[in-house]
Amino acid sequence: MLTNPSTLAPQISRVNQTFSNRRTLVERSQVFLKPPVRNRPPIHRMAVSIQTEFMVEMSCEGCVKSVKSKLQAIEGVKSVDVDLNNQVVKVFGSLPVKTLTEALAQTGRNARLIGQGNPEDFLVSAAVAEFKGPHIFGVVRLAQVNMELARIEANFTGLSPGSRHGWSINQYGDLTRGAASTGGIYSKTADTGKEALGDLGTLDANEKGEAFYSGVKEKLRIGDLIGRAIVVYEREDKSDGGMKAAVIARSAGVGENYKKLCTCDGTTIWEAHSNL
Repeated sequence: MLTNPSTLAPQISRVNQTFSNRRTLVERSQVFLKPPVRNRPPIHRMAVSIQTEFMVEMSCEGCVKSVKSKLQAIEGVKSVDVDLNNQVVKVFGSLPVKTLTEALAQTGRNARLIGQGNPEDFLVSAAVAEFKGPHIFGVVRLAQVNMELARIEANFTGLSPGSRHGWSINQYGDLTRGAASTGGIYSKTADTGKEALGDLGTLDANEKGEAFYSGVKEKLRIGDLIGRAIVVYEREDKSDGGMKAAVIARSAGVGENYKKLCTCDGTTIWEAHSNL
């Protein structure tokens, strides 16, 4: 049965108005549900290439071929340069130190990290913070990629199994009271509405209490961090005073550390404990 369109007009109008009101309510709710946008220096887990230098125990061209073949076959490695006379291997790529070290170990040769970053481009191109126990052990390495970007790599053991911990770069390297005397989270801005530059997010520990992190952070300058501290917190939101801290120290850039013998105790680089 056909119906006169004029009799349907008021009904259609009411239906359209109802849908219009509902759409307006949905749009308004979406506006209020959107999370606030913070002006924060982003931290990313992304592939950024950097020069990493190792001293590798090599004695012949066969060693060179073995090392090159192993490293060049790994995705993320862009180039490998080997100096047999100095037993030095330079790797340019996006892989973390841990992955490269494990690959070199698979060739059956001793290997030690001796430099990262390019000291020709930056006065300070690399830094390190070491956590030496008695419960939490770890090493955090920082390297300058360019003026607007720094790469961060961290390895920890001794954390609570399956836990998540906040961590940050704090203002001071004063460890007289442990993490409690390192001040607030490092920031170069006086605007309290912005997230602090030194906020590194969270560390996720596995069932063995181990945590690994590799990523980059914008606006972070390695030269400004020397003498400050990296702090690991008990809680994810960093609301506690921090449970462990380590001072950030300058480390060697590429081409700055070819010594094989420690003059203080006579220990060779191969005898020294690797903290990678």
